[in-house]
Amino acid sequence: MSLLLDEIALATARLAEAGVPSPRTDAEEIAAFVHGVRRSELHTVKDADFDALFWEGVARREAREPLQHITGHAYFRYLELAVGPGVFVPRPETEVMTGWAIERLREMDVNAPLVVDLGTGSGAIALSIAQEVALAEVHAVEVDPAAYTWAKRNITELGQGRTHLHPEDLAEALPELDGKVDLVISNPPYIPPGAIPRDPEVRDYDPARALYGSSDDGLAEVRAVERTARRLLRPGGWVAVEHADQQGRAVYLTFPEDNGWRDVRLRQDLTRRDRFVTARLGQD
Repeated sequence: MSLLLDEIALATARLAEAGVPSPRTDAEEIAAFVHGVRRSELHTVKDADFDALFWEGVARREAREPLQHITGHAYFRYLELAVGPGVFVPRPETEVMTGWAIERLREMDVNAPLVVDLGTGSGAIALSIAQEVALAEVHAVEVDPAAYTWAKRNITELGQGRTHLHPEDLAEALPELDGKVDLVISNPPYIPPGAIPRDPEVRDYDPARALYGSSDDGLAEVRAVERTARRLLRPGGWVAVEHADQQGRAVYLTFPEDNGWRDVRLRQDLTRRDRFVTARLGQD
């Protein structure tokens, strides 16, 4: 066994003792990042090339700093995004909602669908849709200056020319697109202010503005998404909004038939927990 693989084994034990959920994977990701190889190529690193900076990264992860902050990137669907302090690290749960949106857009009888991502953060949702849906024009909205900077970097580096970034509040965004949009999607802040996340990676590192809703129930921004989507969508257009697993019924009721919504559905994430609501704007 090579020196690096021995060190990874030791690091795995340290990370497991620190309560890191995926210690082996994280140790390998740090090793691959430090040595400039893929995880599948770790066995090719020669003993003489072992870099002690590996242990600096392990110590940071042991202190529960997010892996993505250590490596500087996060994976989301088919993308590798730049992330770091000041921006929400995208989660696998959001990939499920994004996949649903991509499927709806592909089914639409629209040549160049118009999409709005409200509260884009790193740009993960917007860039995935632009990459995977042919001819889609995606408008990403982000009011927070730090997150906006990360989104701009990702849009620039990933070269999605059909993704347009706007420094606007999601409650007032893009009035010039009223009644024209085919799909609105959002992963807004929704955690109630008093419900502090247990995971240190979330609690201590994700920006509060991306986590906590501005009302006691955490759903003020979800209600703002409903109003904005109702304004932006064309008749027959779709909306998808993420929420916490225990908020499903409350978010479902945020899209009432009296406001023109049809086909309102609670949908589940990879763990079969309620995770996002979808609805279609009626055509009558």
